Amino acid sequence: MSELPHVRPERPAEPAPAATAPARLSGLDLLSFLCAMFAVVSLAIWGFTAWDAPWNVVLGIATPLATLIVWGLFASPRAVVRVHPFVRGLVELLIYLSATIAWWSAGQAWIGLGFALVAVVVGVLAGRRRLS
Repeated sequence: MSELPHVRPERPAEPAPAATAPARLSGLDLLSFLCAMFAVVSLAIWGFTAWDAPWNVVLGIATPLATLIVWGLFASPRAVVRVHPFVRGLVELLIYLSATIAWWSAGQAWIGLGFALVAVVVGVLAGRRRLS
């Protein structure tokens, strides 16, 4: 035992300071999130009200679930599949379009058109910010 060298553990290195501060959320991020959630809720309402039983339960659950899966895969801030920003915008546009068509088919065209107007404006502004 006396043949072994006396070793003292070294103090671990301090973590490097973060190069950039975490991105702050803006009002545009909040509006984008609210548009996406309104689209999901709109599709759930459409699924439950536009069909007869038992399809209303199936579509009332499957439609918003499929929307959330597509959004999580391609359009979310932490998307599983990284795509070009134009593809991400196209996916968002298709989600908003499906919610608009759902309101239109439910006989609430003004709600659908109002949502489409707000969603497109928010989407264009958020897309321009992502590209800059």
